Amino acid sequence: MSFSASPSSSLSSSSVPLAPFGWDDAWQAEFAPYAAQGLVPGRVVRVDRGQCDVMTADGVVRADTAFVTPHDPLRVICTGDWAAVEAAGNPRYVKAYLPRRTAFVRSTSSKRSEGQILAANVDHAIIAVSLAVDPDLGRIERFLALAWESGARPLVVLTKADLIPDPASLGYLVQDVETAAPGVQVLTVSSRTGAGMDVLADVVGGGTSVLLGISGAGKSTLANALLGEDVMEVQEAREVDGKGRHTTTTRNLLALPGGGVLIDTPGLRGVGLWDAEVGVGQVFSEIEDYAGRCRFHDCAHEAEPGCAVLAALDAGDLAERRLDSYRKLLRENQRIVAKTDARLRSEIRREGRLRMAEGRANYAAKRRGRA
Repeated sequence: MSFSASPSSSLSSSSVPLAPFGWDDAWQAEFAPYAAQGLVPGRVVRVDRGQCDVMTADGVVRADTAFVTPHDPLRVICTGDWAAVEAAGNPRYVKAYLPRRTAFVRSTSSKRSEGQILAANVDHAIIAVSLAVDPDLGRIERFLALAWESGARPLVVLTKADLIPDPASLGYLVQDVETAAPGVQVLTVSSRTGAGMDVLADVVGGGTSVLLGISGAGKSTLANALLGEDVMEVQEAREVDGKGRHTTTTRNLLALPGGGVLIDTPGLRGVGLWDAEVGVGQVFSEIEDYAGRCRFHDCAHEAEPGCAVLAALDAGDLAERRLDSYRKLLRENQRIVAKTDARLRSEIRREGRLRMAEGRANYAAKRRGRA
């Protein structure tokens, strides 16, 4: 899914209280049918056990989500949604939410591999990576694939830059991350010294941003720095692996003093793909470009003649780590999609049988050769 910026708004915070939270002319037009029913608009700032906090023109209200809790986990209301809420009542109910412009979805760690929506209507996906330990490039690529697929524009923020005082070493680390994130802006920041924070503030000042990363990546510290006050609880990360405890336990939406909206999320232990083929292709755009030059359109880039991907690998123009990561994410995404696509499941089984038959034939040929 390609990124598109939020529609420009002629609404101002002085005339419309919800404007600082992203309310604009387009949202107002979409909400018109609900306004005719006497419902009021609000943005979901937090969801918790069948209820949610919704920012309305009159402030935050607590509302029941019984009417927007379907069996499909991707259709439940989530942080960032624009909701249609009852104007009065005890309790008040969310009766519906507006169609999402973007949605950040991952696969859960359960055996059912259901999709889980983390945030909605996001413009920027900020992937926080701590420099306290060597960056995990494979994990960064995984986050980027989900970010591109969501429709948001990704941004990699390398936190705790003050821990790398040597400019040359910092430059090498940034270069490695930039190689794993083609077409994505990579920022180095330090919440302690303030370095790079002005650039980050400019980015998040336009639209809605979601903070993503593992525990200990410095997300809550970043949020506090952008907010200008200690709103989010912060705990120290372990020195051994840079990991921290989950100080943020829910997804929270916060209006920034300099403009823009920020959604802080808990540290993610697992980042499973969820139907992210387009996102994977975007992350590995150079491999997709080489693949377009292969002799066969269905080239698997394994041992086929005329494979431009393998030629680039042999020439040193493509890193083997990148190709291995590309193959891994494509296989994972295919398995996820196959769980809900019977035709694809059948195709995967057929290809598996063909590979097994080919392996048996090769083994038999080797035995005949030895005889």
